[in-house]
Amino acid sequence: MLKSMTGFGRCEQITNDYKISVEMKAVNHRYLDLSIKMPKKFNYFEASIRTLLKQYIQRGKVDLFINYEDYTEGSLSLKYNHALALEYVKCFQKMEEEFGIQNDMKASVLAKLPEVLVMEQAPDDEEQLWEILSGALKEAAERFVSSREQEGENLKADLLGKLEHMTELVDFIEERSPQVIREYRSRLEDKVRELLAGTSIEESRIAAEVTIYADKICVDEETVRLRSHIENTRTELLKGEGVGRKLDFIAQEMNREANTILSKSGDLAISDKAIALKTEIEKVREQIQNIE
Repeated sequence: MLKSMTGFGRCEQITNDYKISVEMKAVNHRYLDLSIKMPKKFNYFEASIRTLLKQYIQRGKVDLFINYEDYTEGSLSLKYNHALALEYVKCFQKMEEEFGIQNDMKASVLAKLPEVLVMEQAPDDEEQLWEILSGALKEAAERFVSSREQEGENLKADLLGKLEHMTELVDFIEERSPQVIREYRSRLEDKVRELLAGTSIEESRIAAEVTIYADKICVDEETVRLRSHIENTRTELLKGEGVGRKLDFIAQEMNREANTILSKSGDLAISDKAIALKTEIEKVREQIQNIE
């Protein structure tokens, strides 16, 4: 299914111990550019997170936000550093002896000294944490992909409509081209008769001039290639699944053919249609930039 490169997905996973919320959004980008903002304790999982998301996303600038709340009780503990406290006591006793001052050290004062009492957090169960986190990531990614697919369908419908209009423009150019040659021959014959009044006209000379002109303005090859590109684009759109880069290349080729048609045309009607064709191709290129 065709996917847009813009999308949004969100999920929360709540257990008795943790609450993990995952939010992801994306905009257009030529390649996959994944930016992750998460608590430091999840840094260990970064490689696994990127590997998981690559299963769902091929292109786009994706911003991923992970928030975490810990509901566990007793995860923090107070540790008494006996060796350091003993060193403090010895130092105070030594100062008392050297300076003849009163040692008024109390346990409450000693406890306030740096590193005597240290708050420690119990280590997390990494397997359990990853199970919860990966579940939230997968659900958010699925919703993200779903939003991309929904917008992708809208893009496909719009692009197919534009391709249909482009086909009509090519049809007009192909129908008009032979008429331009006939009109040129008629004008040429009239002009020659006007200049050579009463003199016979050499049909071979007229035919040669018409042939030269026809060769100069002939756009048969361009319209055939353009029609092929349009059909190829239509086929890729219906196929879906990561066709954005290929469609961008095809659109460039279509623009090249339209430019050639415009440069060859000496007919106002064909020039107008070629300009309209270039306008539609540019619209198609802009829309293709939104396709994954």
